[in-house]
Amino acid sequence: MALTTRITELLGIEHPIVQGGMQIVGVPELASAVSNAGGLGMLTALTFPSAAALRDAIERCQAMTAKPFAVNISVFPTMNPPDYPAIVDAIAGAGITIVETAGTPAVREVWDMLHARRITIIHKCTSVRHALSSERLGVHAVSIDGFECAGHPGEDDIPGLVLIPAAADKVKVPLLASGGIADGRGLVAALALGADGVNMGTRFCATQEAQIHPNVKRAYLDNDERGTLLLFRKLNNTARVGRNRVAEDVVRVLNQPDSTFADVAHLVAGARGRELLSNGDLDHGVYWASMAQGLIHDLPTCRDLIDRIMADADTIIARRLAAMMAYG
Repeated sequence: MALTTRITELLGIEHPIVQGGMQIVGVPELASAVSNAGGLGMLTALTFPSAAALRDAIERCQAMTAKPFAVNISVFPTMNPPDYPAIVDAIAGAGITIVETAGTPAVREVWDMLHARRITIIHKCTSVRHALSSERLGVHAVSIDGFECAGHPGEDDIPGLVLIPAAADKVKVPLLASGGIADGRGLVAALALGADGVNMGTRFCATQEAQIHPNVKRAYLDNDERGTLLLFRKLNNTARVGRNRVAEDVVRVLNQPDSTFADVAHLVAGARGRELLSNGDLDHGVYWASMAQGLIHDLPTCRDLIDRIMADADTIIARRLAAMMAYG
């Protein structure tokens, strides 16, 4: 079965499945595998130390797939802001036509640069109000991130079963459903709720092509839907990560009345997370994980995963749901 949606038409892809923009994980090996399987693969710009290194990664990915793939640009407060104009120049110069963005309102400056180069923008939001604001400012599609997601789910705590249709009722541009989606059931549910496709992050981490340590992949298999923790709630910067000793320590410290981010900064440093994904020491730092862990039971190739999702979607739509229909 082929599913044609506004997302497949906008992005020029075969299946309405997008790989989430995941820092460190979004490298050519994974992105090209997703694209070759008919989805939209995603490089992550800030994974690479410079715009020149990003350009090299794009060229390497282009050598691995002739199909469309995108680049993620995230804009968050940092002591040393990335050179966003150089990043956009590298993306445009390499012929990339799709960019996923996320982050603070400062991302609007990146949008201006992307609009000037006629690049299609997918913006990740965690609320309907932010999705509508992004739409008014000209993004071409919205990825709506439910509370189940890995990374930053926002501060409203609205799960996908409510957030997706709430967004679909108001947002006019194509809509991707994100957060807690890992199989054909999630795809069909997202389409039924009004989305035009799905965005998956944690599920693609648990694949053969993901360039992360086998211990981390094993953790995705071993954990269930309860295997995450929410960090930084008191700081209004909530983050969902895999449950481990370091994450538990962060929660414990920040539960103290006078604690601040400085008290846990050494535990959640990005360098420690990068090393964890490389060396497989699950108590070395924190790592992103969504509630979708409860739906992950194997480590397929990206092609096998996407083929299975589409076959399961076909069975659900054409057989299971159709069999429930009765006409008088």
